[in-house]
Amino acid sequence: MTITAAVPGAAKTAATAHVSGPGRANRWEFPALAVLLLATGLAYLYNLSASGWANSFYSAAIQAGSVSWKAFFFGSSDAANSITVDKPPASLWVMELSVRLFGLNSWSMLVPQVLLGLATVALLWATVRRSFGPAAGLIAGLVVAVTPVFALMFRFNNPDALLVFLMVAAVWAMTRAVDDGRWRWLVLTGTCIGFGFLAKQLQVMLVVPVLALVYLFAGPPKLGKRIAQLFAAGAAMVVAAGWWLLAVELWPADSRPYIGGSQNNSIIELTLGYNGLGRLNGNEAGSVGPGGELPPGGNGMWGQTGITRMFDQMQGGQIAWLIPAALVALVAGLLLRGRAARTDAARAQILLWGGWLLVTGLVFSYMAGIFHQYYTVALAPAIAALTGIGGVLFWRNRSRWWVRVSAAVAVGPTTATAWMLLSRSADFVPWLRWMILVGGIVATLALLLPLPRRAAVAAALLAGVVGLAGPVAYTVDTLNSAHAGSIPSAGPNTGMFGGMRPPGMRGGDGGPGMPGGAPNGTNGMGGMPPAGIAQGPGGSTGAGGRADGGMGRPGGGPGGGVMSASAPGDALVALLEENADAYTWAGATVSANSAAGYQLATELPVMPIGGFNGSDPSPTLEQFQQYVDSGQIHYFLGGSGGGPGGRSGTGSEITQWVQEHFTATEVDDVTVYDLTTPK
Repeated sequence: MTITAAVPGAAKTAATAHVSGPGRANRWEFPALAVLLLATGLAYLYNLSASGWANSFYSAAIQAGSVSWKAFFFGSSDAANSITVDKPPASLWVMELSVRLFGLNSWSMLVPQVLLGLATVALLWATVRRSFGPAAGLIAGLVVAVTPVFALMFRFNNPDALLVFLMVAAVWAMTRAVDDGRWRWLVLTGTCIGFGFLAKQLQVMLVVPVLALVYLFAGPPKLGKRIAQLFAAGAAMVVAAGWWLLAVELWPADSRPYIGGSQNNSIIELTLGYNGLGRLNGNEAGSVGPGGELPPGGNGMWGQTGITRMFDQMQGGQIAWLIPAALVALVAGLLLRGRAARTDAARAQILLWGGWLLVTGLVFSYMAGIFHQYYTVALAPAIAALTGIGGVLFWRNRSRWWVRVSAAVAVGPTTATAWMLLSRSADFVPWLRWMILVGGIVATLALLLPLPRRAAVAAALLAGVVGLAGPVAYTVDTLNSAHAGSIPSAGPNTGMFGGMRPPGMRGGDGGPGMPGGAPNGTNGMGGMPPAGIAQGPGGSTGAGGRADGGMGRPGGGPGGGVMSASAPGDALVALLEENADAYTWAGATVSANSAAGYQLATELPVMPIGGFNGSDPSPTLEQFQQYVDSGQIHYFLGGSGGGPGGRSGTGSEITQWVQEHFTATEVDDVTVYDLTTPK
């Protein structure tokens, strides 16, 4: 983390230990930034298509939005607009526009995510540089780029990429506001937060209290004006998010798609329930399983809550590598800036990143509802920024004994964290943990000493290698692996639901029906079988998965399931495409992931009964019967049942009605019912 020593001009005396503005660029700065961005871009583009459709749930919605502007606006799962995904649609829009331009394939869908990653790295550099100089900005950009979960999610099609970019953009705008107190920066901050809401709803709100309190404390204008400016930022946030919410609420329900993830066809319910308070307390109607607190030592579907959650089997390898260093840097940075003026921009930025890390980290650690390891990407920018800031401050103030002690305290626990995380996958680069251990001990001891400059440079470089070796190794492994399914994970050793994982399985690889997808998927559910390991069209059944409409299975097999997409063979694809123009939906099946594989293979609308979990009450049995009577649905496809967590039994009711009134045939190991030919 003190790698700054290697950068010319990084060393300064304690009297000039901060940069009050962007200043003039050093000759090496922009070439170094160009190298960082170029290397990041090439690395993230490498092997990109191996992930195929990535998360097929979102890929199907992207396909739908690329052919239907109504599906584009609402975020519908299918182009016939039966139901939406369980998030607002902003994260889909850029990918859908790309697919409209370049056709439906992995590259057109995932390259926009890579570009968002590059923009996030560049924006983080610009933000940190503003108060702490070019070296700090470059270190922050490097650290975030090699964070395993960041590399994963900016090569994937989940909403988190746009969310994180907009959160960083909001902090950048707020640092500008702290610098000059202009209204426009506050309005821009609120606008970024509002559009972040349209990416992943209330998660973006975790940084809002931090942004508001820091400006209330450190903003240049008088208190009354600062309060008025914050109200303006809030108004901008409401407008940026509210226009879409208002349109959805006012749109007649019978002429728009059902709001996926809700039980009453309401975007407000989705916001406050399934994607809101339900994530905190575990009371989530329509969830794939129960949340809530666990008994001591117990493992449940979403893992053990508690202060050490970010370091556990599921999350540790994704994000935890530099959390100790970031926390030490936060405390040391505040101490170093303790006597600065109220409006000190450097201290304000430390408070922004530190507040982001603490608030978001604590919420993630104790939330009892649905929680997946990839959510931790929201911590990556704050950790990276504090690491860059801390490294530079430690170097510039190394003449102070307590700063040297702080640097050593940062490196020591970072070394121990790397040892712990690498020990969980002892067969992965087995020599690396020993190298980090020895190097970390040497660096920790060296940092305690008032060394001459050359020796101090060597100690700083060694500390940087110790801090980054583990995450770089995990990131390289992530870039070399295919990732597919609903719950991707980075690195060679990631926990399953509840911290459990089947022997010999690797995190997040492979997926059903994906071009180039690898067969060694994981993403299991506690003691249940892992999803996403079917091997392409007509491939093998996922471990323990069934293709007979089994209720609540995570998936697997040609018919897919709640957690994995279907993988139709050639004969089934041809059957769905036959005379498809005569029908609104070429087929229907329970759960959006099951429908996704069929839809992506045919590029035809396939109705996802019950939405993501198969538990949303859409359509009702009566509505489905009307669709069948009017000849709008051609086939019903078996292979999954309604999820176990919802109040509605619509999926199972429809399945039972179809079984009673239509004849089953087997096509490519999938049970098919022709809804135009009753018994």
